[in-house]
Amino acid sequence: MTEVDGWELPEQFEAHARRFLAGEAGEPVVPRVAATVVLLRPADAGFEAYVLRRAASMAFAAGMYAFPGGGVDPADAGADLGWAGPSPEEWARRLGRPPAEAQAVVCAAVREVFEEAGVLLAEGATLPESDELEGDRQRLVRRDVHLAEVLARRGLVLRSDLLGAWARWITPEFEARRFDTYFFVAALPDNQLPRDVSGEADLTMWVRPADAIAGFEAGRIAMLPPTVVLLRELAEYPDIAGVLAAVPDRDAATAVIPRPEIASDGTLRIRLR
Repeated sequence: MTEVDGWELPEQFEAHARRFLAGEAGEPVVPRVAATVVLLRPADAGFEAYVLRRAASMAFAAGMYAFPGGGVDPADAGADLGWAGPSPEEWARRLGRPPAEAQAVVCAAVREVFEEAGVLLAEGATLPESDELEGDRQRLVRRDVHLAEVLARRGLVLRSDLLGAWARWITPEFEARRFDTYFFVAALPDNQLPRDVSGEADLTMWVRPADAIAGFEAGRIAMLPPTVVLLRELAEYPDIAGVLAAVPDRDAATAVIPRPEIASDGTLRIRLR
């Protein structure tokens, strides 16, 4: 049992957690499968990660710094689309899900980083500021189209090899909105630049993992446990090559489930099991 050092339950969650621990919260909500991508770029003395601050209007994790991510689209599970890199069967082994579901998770990762950062992990994609794919990105955000339709229309091939499965976290049982989230890492493609396009964020930035952790520990940056833990792990590597080289040794199939516990002094803290 490992404590998330320095992380205490945010005030807005504490009442829910105490009711859950007292047996007054009812049955836990079934978590929605989701994917999140930590986009990385080279920087002086190492590398930086792309983070966004979720807008105050968001129902989940408002005001928290996070990475681009969102729920899986079930239509992607059976979609026929151009695909390069590890097959859905290989992703099934890495993610611990059936191949069709694993395909949907990978598609969600590609879709979300495109929707929220304007970066498309696909063969043939070049995204300058005035790129014609912007209309397709907006239609994806509105859920007017599916990712497979956009790729097929543009003759693009999804690059699953640009993603590295890093971890899997499930939202605590006491929360009303729960996600079974797969975290991926990906190097920013040479021919693309992210844009501040997410309607779910009020601030985006590139930051060295160690600097983000320093901001968190100083109380300047609010983050949930998965973000804190992941950034601490990334800060141990000197460069992006080191991060990507570590991917094969990562366990992205076994879920980490944070659980609230009452400490001896009566405070609530989060532990990982």
